[in-house]
Amino acid sequence: MHVNALRVLRERGFIEWSSHGEELEKHFMENMVTGYVGFDPTADSLHVGNLVAIMGLAWLQRLGHRPVALAGGGTGRIGDPSGKSSERTLLAEEQILHNVECIAGQLKHFLNFDCGENSALLVNNNDWLKKQNYIEFLRDIGKFFSVSFLVNREYVRARVLDPDKSITYTELSYILLQAFDFNHLYNEYSCTLQMGGNDQQVNIIAGMELARKKSGGQCYGMTFPLLLNSQGQKFGKSEGGAIYLSPSRTSVYKFYQFWINVDDNDLEKLYKLFTFRELDEIKALLAEHAAAPHLRRAQKELAWELTCRVHGEEAAARAKAASAVLFGETNIKDAPADVLEMLSSEIACAEAELSDDKFVTDYLVLCGASESKSDAKKKIKAGGAYLNGEKISDPGRRLTEEDLLAGRFVQLNIGKKDFRLLKIK
Repeated sequence: MHVNALRVLRERGFIEWSSHGEELEKHFMENMVTGYVGFDPTADSLHVGNLVAIMGLAWLQRLGHRPVALAGGGTGRIGDPSGKSSERTLLAEEQILHNVECIAGQLKHFLNFDCGENSALLVNNNDWLKKQNYIEFLRDIGKFFSVSFLVNREYVRARVLDPDKSITYTELSYILLQAFDFNHLYNEYSCTLQMGGNDQQVNIIAGMELARKKSGGQCYGMTFPLLLNSQGQKFGKSEGGAIYLSPSRTSVYKFYQFWINVDDNDLEKLYKLFTFRELDEIKALLAEHAAAPHLRRAQKELAWELTCRVHGEEAAARAKAASAVLFGETNIKDAPADVLEMLSSEIACAEAELSDDKFVTDYLVLCGASESKSDAKKKIKAGGAYLNGEKISDPGRRLTEEDLLAGRFVQLNIGKKDFRLLKIK
């Protein structure tokens, strides 16, 4: 007998819809369930929006079952039309293979691929789809799908009936390929559960039906909710676009800061979905946070935990230290060189040379903190200009090597929030 995994997943908010009701719960209680989620390799990085599915697999493994992460190296060459109003740009095979490798590396931060019986599996559907003969595929798979079933999908009808839109036969065939994946995984790995976003419900049902009709297998489905923030916006988006797990797309600092800035109203949901903390521990932490919300303790712990998992403790420590400097929790004079280097990529930064001919007003202009030397003098006289966190009182002050932080940096700012850095050559 196993822990009631279905109940745990439901309590933590992972389940929007599931098939077969009590039968699925019994299946979980009596078996080590193998379940899979597919990931679309249209980019070289997953993003925060994928975290519900990733953590769904991670919790499945934590509860004693076997997770399978499927990289859509084959289906990614077509693109899932579910929820899309137009055809996706088709990628070259080399790009897709590169993306699959990148995604695999990110999944290893969440799943254990070497822990015995329920070790996670990573599979690429291109390995079996590329072997398919078109005529045999139509004969062996296509015969199980009626045209009415395909065109009655809401996203298909919307594009067929709109004169300004259309859907290609290539896109329409996607549902057959995904169903083929489920049937293949059932036969190859005894996989009986497919999980995915709520827009995947029809695709999952199609796979369940194909496994039943073609292989005589009883399979099940489950969908995750679309994660929205307290403002009703798709979670994981920012003004600059998606928050990616790759540091080349979203810097470690921005990733850390994203979690620091989440709304209090989203905290309980995020802790349940994105951490392994027990529900009682989450409740206690949020109670402490509610007593002093201005300290943002819950946000800081969430940011630390997720940044450590995605980027490692060393990178997370730099991001945490940089955030503390920028928001006045740590004196910038105590910041090490690697933290200042990280900050130089996140806030306005200019390069300069120390010169006896230049005054602090010149440097304020150079780094963009002032429009002109006269403007800089006015700001200094008004008491609003700072050098390394200390108020500047003399417009004729020169910078010296004693002002350099970590031997290379100088912080200049107007007011408490407009931070600028100088990199001294």
